Amino acid sequence: MGGIAILLWSTTVAFSRSLTEQLGTLTAAAIIYVTAGILGLLATSLRPGGVKAIGRLPPLYLVGCGALFVIYIVSFYLALGLAENRTQVLSVGLINYLWPALSLVFSIPLLNRRARPLLPVGIVLAVAGTWLATTGTNPPESSYFEEIGSMLPYGLALVAAISWALYSNLSRRWAAGNDGGGVPIFLLASGLILGIMRSFSPETSLWSWSAGFELIYMAAFPGMIAYVLWDLAVRKGEIIFVASLSYLTPLLSTIISTIILDVHPGMEIWFGAGMVIAGALICKSSITDPEQASQ
Repeated sequence: MGGIAILLWSTTVAFSRSLTEQLGTLTAAAIIYVTAGILGLLATSLRPGGVKAIGRLPPLYLVGCGALFVIYIVSFYLALGLAENRTQVLSVGLINYLWPALSLVFSIPLLNRRARPLLPVGIVLAVAGTWLATTGTNPPESSYFEEIGSMLPYGLALVAAISWALYSNLSRRWAAGNDGGGVPIFLLASGLILGIMRSFSPETSLWSWSAGFELIYMAAFPGMIAYVLWDLAVRKGEIIFVASLSYLTPLLSTIISTIILDVHPGMEIWFGAGMVIAGALICKSSITDPEQASQ
């Protein structure tokens, strides 16, 4: 389930940027996640006691993980929409995909994992990869305020990465033994908040058949199915294994984005993606479960 979610998420950056260019950042994101939330609730209602099961989830999970989920969605889509061009979108995507390495790091204090001495090497390597990709595409000459504006997408992407890494671990900590999940509610809440933000920021939307098909795809697959599968994976699967699968996401996302967005990035993007993956792999090999370590 976690692997399927990762494959679907690898298409998110490309399709999200395409939709923001056609419909506007907030418009596209609001429609995607309101639709995904409704589809998720409908699917949940088909299971015996499905909707009622959401009400039985721990309040700490519903409130805490729900807030982290919304912060992730809003930050990530704003980062993609505010990117100055499609090349910068690739760098923003790489920063967002620091979350696999951060998930492993956060599992130490949150899930009582143990770290080996090489862990700082993995962290530094992953961060250096995003720095290389970012500095390689950021305009070198700009005024102070223009520079802040061009850096804002990167900051939002980092907030998204931290939020999702925390969400992945805290979901396991607070709701590991529960059959149901709160993802449909989280998706709907994210869409409604984005819709409220949209009402205060008018956008021009250019509708077309391609935009409609992309919306359907985003709402149904990366928007609903992937999040449901990931929530189940992190709550019921082996979190270290699930998180380690996600190290391929930066490379998959970059490859798919270059094809769909017709971007030809410089070598710094590919080197950066490789360093993020290598850093996540080192982090994965540097963290052990206490029970496994004692055997």
